[in-house]
Amino acid sequence: MREPEFSARGVEINRRLRSLTRAGEVRIEDGRLALLTSYGSEIDSAPVTAVRAGRPWFAGPDEAVATVNGTRYRLTLHKNGRDGGAADSGGARGSGDSGKPKEPEESKEPEESGRFLAALKRAAGRR
Repeated sequence: MREPEFSARGVEINRRLRSLTRAGEVRIEDGRLALLTSYGSEIDSAPVTAVRAGRPWFAGPDEAVATVNGTRYRLTLHKNGRDGGAADSGGARGSGDSGKPKEPEESKEPEESGRFLAALKRAAGRR
């Protein structure tokens, strides 16, 4: 079995003001985009050539909008799952740290939503 061209877990998927899942999955595989719940059930899917996606001007860096089969979904793609990979190791407070939260490191790689949009364009054959 081939590996998907793009897969992101821990994705919040909303339709209008309704949250469909807070830990879903977006997958691009074999020329199809699939939106899945946290349990793996399919919310919606379509060929990538029929999907319209983008990042609205008001959206954050980890958000994208995709229109699949005429239904508009707002996708919040978190970097490392829902918590952003910021799970505390438990030893930071007592190890001589000043107790200040650490500043996030600057990342040279594109946001997860940018990776999603680029993968969608590649799969559809658009440049």
